[in-house]
Amino acid sequence: MDERLRFVARLLDGEKMAALCREFDISRQTGHKFYKRYKDLGLQGLTDRSRRPYRQANRLPERVESLIVQLRREHPSWGAPKIREKIKRLGLGVSLPAISTVHAVLDRHGLVSRGRRRHHFKAEGTGLSRPDQPNDLWCADYKGEFMLADHRYCYPLTITDFASRYLLCCEGLQSTREHFAFSVFERTFKDYGLPRAIRSDNGVPFASTSAFFGLSKLSVWWLRLGIAIERIKPAHPEQNGRHERMHLTLKKEATKPAGKNFLQQQARFDAFTRVYNHERPHQALNMHYPAELYRPSTRPYTGLPALEYPFHDRTVIVTQCGRLCFGRRKINLSQVFAGQAVGVREVTDHIWLISFMHYDLGFFDDQCTRVECAPNPFSAKVSAMCPV
Repeated sequence: MDERLRFVARLLDGEKMAALCREFDISRQTGHKFYKRYKDLGLQGLTDRSRRPYRQANRLPERVESLIVQLRREHPSWGAPKIREKIKRLGLGVSLPAISTVHAVLDRHGLVSRGRRRHHFKAEGTGLSRPDQPNDLWCADYKGEFMLADHRYCYPLTITDFASRYLLCCEGLQSTREHFAFSVFERTFKDYGLPRAIRSDNGVPFASTSAFFGLSKLSVWWLRLGIAIERIKPAHPEQNGRHERMHLTLKKEATKPAGKNFLQQQARFDAFTRVYNHERPHQALNMHYPAELYRPSTRPYTGLPALEYPFHDRTVIVTQCGRLCFGRRKINLSQVFAGQAVGVREVTDHIWLISFMHYDLGFFDDQCTRVECAPNPFSAKVSAMCPV
């Protein structure tokens, strides 16, 4: 403002426009613009003006916007599609707004109801152990996907033993969906027995952001088998560093170049597994082969044991849609527990506790149908998610 005022003052004293514009480092067009504004409006013409356009070509006519608001207030249950159709049928002779525009008008006037936001589980990781015996801890992860020659993506699921670094499994899968992982882990359990714990990241299918404590169907199955769960912190792959280092070797020796199809790629994975376990000296193992240190688990896989809750008031089977049929009421739990037996116990008057195995999941009362989470028994403050 001060610079513009000095510029105009010197023009009024008789100095030339071109010379002044060079001195103030502006174009002559800009100089003439401010001089004209001063002559038209005085000092007010030298202030900054709003950059808002004089007209908005796509702005709704005022009567259409008012009609949208009126229709919504008369019919609170109508959404943007119905209101748009109603305006169309009225034949106002104006350009018909898009559904998104109608919704934007409703939102601008505070007529859009906001649903209750769901609180998703925030992964924090668990306590991590450093066992020195085979089968005390297995590590599982998906090596990054890559494309085969037939333009299909391959997702290798790998499982290693922490102490011996023995590669238990390397299976090329079509996706990270749970039912593929179930088959791989079941076959591995049958071949090598059960570990005491499994370490993984917080991704699918090992964990879920929408279930209690980040549990997934796969991790619930592990708990049923008596396998503890360890999870690394998000964005900290170094906490599963041994397994990640194996992935680097796997990438170099078995994926470049990629196989023509899944059958050929799996053959390369099998050959890599054999060499990695039985022929490749490992520097971290004092140049031993992993197969020289690994022994199968003494805990055989025999299927799922039955669940009993002798200290609870009743045992309830979770439905396939993740609910508890509690009398005539349906309590929303989670689909990750579908088909599982949970214990229900009344802790105070009309307050009920839901437990899975020896873990307390949450509480519900006689007025609500949702379960309020109990304190997380699987937080990083505990050593691991280990069943008693």
